[in-house]
Amino acid sequence: MTAAQNIEGVAVVGEAVRRVAPESAEFLMEVATTAYSAAQAMKEHQTRVGQIAQAVADFGLKPGDLQTVSLNVVNLFSPMAPALPAFGYGGETQLGSYQVRNIIRVNVRDSGRVGEIVDTLTKAGAALMGGFSLRVSDEGAARKAALEDAARDARTKAESLAAAAGKHVGDPQTIVEDVVATNGITAALRAQPYAGELEYYARVTASFRFQ
Repeated sequence: MTAAQNIEGVAVVGEAVRRVAPESAEFLMEVATTAYSAAQAMKEHQTRVGQIAQAVADFGLKPGDLQTVSLNVVNLFSPMAPALPAFGYGGETQLGSYQVRNIIRVNVRDSGRVGEIVDTLTKAGAALMGGFSLRVSDEGAARKAALEDAARDARTKAESLAAAAGKHVGDPQTIVEDVVATNGITAALRAQPYAGELEYYARVTASFRFQ
């Protein structure tokens, strides 16, 4: 049985944060209309959506920037309805109503105006669902840059430690990506002010053999 050989080297953790100003934003809005017939509910819904599209046209949003995610028509009739007073609509007796619910994804190309656009849509009759996401045009490039910076940081640390021990380091033996986080997470964890930029934080663990 051969005894394991001890390999002299150093293992380090490299870190880097790449900050990028957001360029666009995306969020979901709900548009709901209710009427005593399915046809009337759909008609009122189409009118409401047209009004909403017109309201944000001044912000540069195109029809393609408003995309329907889901569209449902729900009959609000319930088993208890026969026991309730009936509604009159169009000369017919109605025991319930219909609701159209439309979830719309809104893409804002100028992230600086997203707040104004949300307020305008709300006044036009839509409701914001959750928050909104800020984006950059090339997120992959930002992540890649953060990882490359973290790898360079690891190399610098390894060289400093090796020099302190009177050694030199060669090529890395292993490099493992630990974390890639965004949107101010690292600023929050480190109690640093968050300036509204998108943060791409990378951490890698690397090991180097002494030469």
